[in-house]
Amino acid sequence: MRVVLVLQGGGALGAYQAGVAHALHEHGLVPDWIVGTSIGAINAAILAGNSTETRLERLKQFWQRVSRRDSVDMNRVTDEQRRSNIWLATLDTLVRGVPGFFAPRLFSLFSAGIAVKPEEASFYDTAELAATLEELVDFDYLNAPGGMRLTVNALKVKCGTLSRFDNSERRICADHIRASGALPPGFPAVRIDGELYWDGGLYSNTPLQTVLDDLPHVDTLVFMVDLWSADGPEPTTLDEVQTRQKDVTFASRSKRHIEDYVTKHRMQHKLRALYAALPERERSAADEAELAALGCDSTMHIVRLPYAGRDWHMAAKDINFSRGSIEWRWEQGYQDGLRAIKAAGWLAFVTEDTPLVVHELPPSQHDAA
Repeated sequence: MRVVLVLQGGGALGAYQAGVAHALHEHGLVPDWIVGTSIGAINAAILAGNSTETRLERLKQFWQRVSRRDSVDMNRVTDEQRRSNIWLATLDTLVRGVPGFFAPRLFSLFSAGIAVKPEEASFYDTAELAATLEELVDFDYLNAPGGMRLTVNALKVKCGTLSRFDNSERRICADHIRASGALPPGFPAVRIDGELYWDGGLYSNTPLQTVLDDLPHVDTLVFMVDLWSADGPEPTTLDEVQTRQKDVTFASRSKRHIEDYVTKHRMQHKLRALYAALPERERSAADEAELAALGCDSTMHIVRLPYAGRDWHMAAKDINFSRGSIEWRWEQGYQDGLRAIKAAGWLAFVTEDTPLVVHELPPSQHDAA
């Protein structure tokens, strides 16, 4: 089966995606195609833009570079001390930015409500991210024929439509990756070929639809990493309300997309059955080729890997670049990736007319206890 990795946006939570990629890498499940948005686009570019021997090391270099050293050993303090350390690290990020990623515009008129150039209409500058990407991503390798397919999504600022930048159709550069993660008003829009782009997560934060719409349909194994939870408790504090709002805003809409895909797949299957019932004289080679291109005999397996960290219901969890938090998220992604691989639900028998199967993670030993 074709192997696809789908990575959504989520800032510092993206370290969990890196852990999942680590597990897949160790078990030889190298994606044929990676689709990413925002931080998912950055992880995707690093993975697709490096050879098998170097991609994991480059990914580690990125997350080590953007993580902030903790003032305490996160493994040796109480939960309350960890939380205090993370608040300080997050405050430091807000004030000073993240080296190698983004820096504050200290003397910008934008904060005062005064008009500036569209590319400077933000609180932070992401020029450092461009330099980091140029260092850690081999864009010649990424764009070479026969390599890993990469698709990143971004939103056109002027019309609000989603654009997909795909290295099978055009040359991808650092600006395409920056555009995919240009979340306003924090980060500036990025101009590409005269058009301004914002973060693709403003339109759809989980780019599964890109995979579902891809033609022709072929048997596919999709690892879909969810960083935000659509389900959660009723909030009672301001921070919990803001956290819940962000979770709901950026949570995956995959259930709706999957239902639409299954409906469409069944209609295509019925269409082929009706066409087969036509007299021979009513058929044509063009019609048969068009039906074959739909590939409705394919089966898609989607393995969903949800980030389970609650981060004390902190609304700013996506800008928590504390090194201890980054390392914890990476390890959780790695362990969840191993659980998914061990379960290998996609190897179970399904009938040929099964359009799509969703595999949830099996309970961990901790959950069972």
